[in-house]
Amino acid sequence: MRELFAQYQLLLTILIFVPFELLFAARPQKIFRRGLLTDMAFLFINGWLVFAGVTAILAVATLVNQWILPSAVKQAVGDLPYLVQVVIAILIGDLGVYWTHRTLHAVPAMWHIHAVHHAVEELDWLAAVHQHPLDVTFMKAGSLFPLVALGFSAEAIGTYLALYYWQTWLTHANVRLSYGPLRHVLVSPEFHHWHHSSEREARDKNFAGLFSFYDVLFGSVYLPQGQKPKTFGVDEPMPSRYLPLLAHPFVVWASKHKRDDPSGTQAQRQ
Repeated sequence: MRELFAQYQLLLTILIFVPFELLFAARPQKIFRRGLLTDMAFLFINGWLVFAGVTAILAVATLVNQWILPSAVKQAVGDLPYLVQVVIAILIGDLGVYWTHRTLHAVPAMWHIHAVHHAVEELDWLAAVHQHPLDVTFMKAGSLFPLVALGFSAEAIGTYLALYYWQTWLTHANVRLSYGPLRHVLVSPEFHHWHHSSEREARDKNFAGLFSFYDVLFGSVYLPQGQKPKTFGVDEPMPSRYLPLLAHPFVVWASKHKRDDPSGTQAQRQ
């Protein structure tokens, strides 16, 4: 049943975003663009790899809720009406996304995981899934762990996840869509496209997933009026296929370790 629902969800996503991009394209770009097959591999395989990590995160968060969180806090959260829970869950979840996302950029070892996502040079709705499983798991930890640990209802968390699911497709989509006076409140495709820009001024900016005011608050917003990003991608050479992309951070880590300790093997032999 879960697999069938996922298939219908994907079909609905395709039926919405493909014509949306054709009608309101921000940049000339083919549907069958370069890297499409790689992104399809991410789409159909990543979920299985992420599942184990997310299951572990939810298990630990449940233990925190049951054994550590004070009963008064659990009762206070549980007594909140559904709509209030949803609003608070969205605010907390996106704050978690902001800081985990910013950490992926700020910590060099973690950047090599996140660079897989930024390697996309032709941005569209499907680029949303071009993420290393460790990247997805870490982001889920930042958003879901506090919600489960605090005892938000499954319905409130499910509503947040459904909203974030569609927002992820939308913000990567190749569409002309600006939110005008709300551009510094809500994350738009324009806002997130700047995050993916390879232009120096835009690097390490615009981390939020839903609320751009988090970037305004923490000084990481970049949204120049009347301009559009021209190029996407990263400076470092990146693989173009699925399995080499999965291996990329491990290859980089091993290479850096070898450079930092070139005499390690020889010292052990002596």
